[in-house]
Amino acid sequence: MIDERVRIFDENRNPIGVVSRDEAHRVGHWHEVFQCWFVRREEGVKQVYLQLRSSLKKDFAGLYDITAAGHLMADESVKDGVREIEEELGVPVSYEELHPLLVMNASIKQDNFLDNEIANIYLFEYNQSFDTFDLQKEEVAGIVQADFEAFYDFWMGKQTDLHVEGFWFNHNGERKNLNQKISKRHFVPHESSYYETIVKEMMKYFNQIEDR
Repeated sequence: MIDERVRIFDENRNPIGVVSRDEAHRVGHWHEVFQCWFVRREEGVKQVYLQLRSSLKKDFAGLYDITAAGHLMADESVKDGVREIEEELGVPVSYEELHPLLVMNASIKQDNFLDNEIANIYLFEYNQSFDTFDLQKEEVAGIVQADFEAFYDFWMGKQTDLHVEGFWFNHNGERKNLNQKISKRHFVPHESSYYETIVKEMMKYFNQIEDR
């Protein structure tokens, strides 16, 4: 297994060294990640795409997550993070096509690690069909869409479940349609403040687009 090395930072985002990814998680060092949320606008309907993590993943297997995301290695810039999109989803995207959403500190606390992330977060408008995705199945089991208004209400505490539709690959490698209602326990356990911030920033983005 490749020993992935990441830059680590203090709480003010000043660089303080380089360690292995596992060490960063074990100690709780702040480190940089790239995150890209795919969204869709068509005939007045706004949607957001979610990734279903592979059952083979070490952490949070089988849970829904950001459309594409990954750690930035020690020798990478934020722009290099765009590679995660094509690696995971098979969708070639240039950095210039992305809309910068925000940079925020975000933490995931578990019994065996503390994942303190400096998250560089982007949006990408994607209006193609599900057939255009070519998933890296070791990482991603499926892709679904949710109505953005419902996604917003879900994370703002106005509803307890969320309807998603898309596809996934089962353990036999067979592609199956996916149509289900999910709850917060089906998501990677980012802090609630993370999801609330994301949906608020997405709402600002959509409102700005509509005002043009």
